[in-house]
Amino acid sequence: MSIEKENFLRTKLVSYLQQLDPSTPPLWGKMSVQQMIEHFACDVLANANGNLKFEKVISTEDHLTKLREFLMSEKPFRENTKNPLLDENPKPLRYKTIQAAIGILQEELIVFFEVYDKNPDLVILNPIFGHLNFEQNVQLLHKHAYHHLKQFGVVPMER
Repeated sequence: MSIEKENFLRTKLVSYLQQLDPSTPPLWGKMSVQQMIEHFACDVLANANGNLKFEKVISTEDHLTKLREFLMSEKPFRENTKNPLLDENPKPLRYKTIQAAIGILQEELIVFFEVYDKNPDLVILNPIFGHLNFEQNVQLLHKHAYHHLKQFGVVPMER
């Protein structure tokens, strides 16, 4: 388990997001800064902490092994990686301000760590990567956060 990745999520991710200029155009993709934050909070984190549940894995069984190997590697997501759960165009904004979106993200992060503090053996179904435990979810959240920060020109100091 990478304590650095867990620490990044607990203590650094939000500060990077708070420093982003909401008008920064993406280097790839169609999401605005606020849409990215809302996607990370309401889709990615909400699934990782159990607030957004899925009934099944959409990845094929033979592809799932490769996806999980990728997940646990240090290989980053490629630019313009297509998420089969997202439409071609980003969702409309859910919150009035970027500060409100960051607040929701902070809340979902807190819930994530609380859920696993209470039940360290919990496994949550991710619709793409399958059943993930705490360590695997931290890996996915970290990798996904880096991908979106890089999308807006932010390259955190540690990796």
